[in-house]
Amino acid sequence: MSTHHVPSPYEGKFIKHRQHLSISAYWFATNFLWGALLVLMLPNEMRLMAPHYRVSALGLLTGIAAIVALTVPLIVGALSDRCTSRFGRRRPYIVVGVLINIVGLGLMAAAFTFATVIPSPPAGQEPGQWETIGILLSNSSFLWFLFAYIVVQFGNNIASAAYSGIIPDLIPQEQRGAASGYMALMSQTGTLMGGVIVGFALSGQPEWIKYGVLALVLGGVAAITIRGIEETTLQGPLDPLNWKQYLKSLWIDPKKFPDFAWVWITRALVMLGFYSVLPFINYYLIDVIGIKDPDQAAPMLMGVILLASSISGVYGGYVSDRIGRKKVVYLANGVIAVMVLGFIFCRNFEQVLIVGTLFGIGFGAYTSVDWALGTDVLPTKTNAAKEMAIWHVAMTLPQSIAAPIATIIITSFGKTSVKEEAEVVVHYTSAGYGAVFLMAAICFAAGAYFLKNVRGVK
Repeated sequence: MSTHHVPSPYEGKFIKHRQHLSISAYWFATNFLWGALLVLMLPNEMRLMAPHYRVSALGLLTGIAAIVALTVPLIVGALSDRCTSRFGRRRPYIVVGVLINIVGLGLMAAAFTFATVIPSPPAGQEPGQWETIGILLSNSSFLWFLFAYIVVQFGNNIASAAYSGIIPDLIPQEQRGAASGYMALMSQTGTLMGGVIVGFALSGQPEWIKYGVLALVLGGVAAITIRGIEETTLQGPLDPLNWKQYLKSLWIDPKKFPDFAWVWITRALVMLGFYSVLPFINYYLIDVIGIKDPDQAAPMLMGVILLASSISGVYGGYVSDRIGRKKVVYLANGVIAVMVLGFIFCRNFEQVLIVGTLFGIGFGAYTSVDWALGTDVLPTKTNAAKEMAIWHVAMTLPQSIAAPIATIIITSFGKTSVKEEAEVVVHYTSAGYGAVFLMAAICFAAGAYFLKNVRGVK
């Protein structure tokens, strides 16, 4: 199954810095959103809504919502590949997705504002894993918040799925490393600014103000990409999409396209490690490092990680165009595998910042070539959004299972209740977080090791 080839308006041209920034602006917008939500707002909101069950609540929330991120791109990718709008194949879906995303943010603000606290169990009656899930899913406040978060995921993944086809659509192959570097820069900068603005500038403000800022930045910056990119209109009419045939086409035979399969596997391993750690960094600072209020510490940690990764991200993309993608990944993954283990041995926040900086250098270098690797090994170029959506599953599938797995690991090592300033606070053990860091290190190292099987990319 294929669509007509659509020539890129940038073919044969050198893409200037300003054009790269316009093309990559959406990365800033969406990562501003997720930098604020995943690292700061969701952990804090679950800590307030479900103080006794915060780890389980966060894992359940992110795990269920990630199913949307797993399925929506596979549908939208195919639809945008065949879009004959005069505005282009990708832009109409980006616009609709961003609008739905903004509606979802409004629903999340309302759901949290009117939420009630889930009470702690009676002393000596600690529920098990399944009982905890039942308690959370039977609570109307948690369900409304979960629904609103699913709307955000739905809209964001409509926009992101269509946008995923932009680089293979528009960027000439010899400039994709540079484009991937800009993507890394905008992604890291967006995540950093999301954390800094929400964590510092809006510290102490009501959640609805924070959600309002997220909506304004998402819509305003995404508009730069929507207005700034050039797309060639796909000429119709096209035959109706055969969904049965399309679903069969989602299977890309690893024997026929082994390079694509191995890049998919290596990315999935890295993302499994990353998303098993990311949602719980906030709680790690509370339970292991002893920081009572992580609203300032978490964005500071995120800031040093992302500043370091932004620098290595830009240079990593250019370097990979010259020396090859694989060499950059080998070095980068080695660094992040060692550094994530370093968090186990940190005993104060200063040590966490040092380890975080080194981790950021490695992770920025990895993200700088991640997208370029994916576009280099696509089976075809005529169904770019569909194939990038399949490749994107290597990130979304680990998201749907990483947080639940990490939740099971952290909670299985037990927790203690401590009275702090007339309030009983639940703390999880350092051994639980250490086990999650170890799992992440193994995933990062395996992601580099299996890349050796990719033959068509140096």
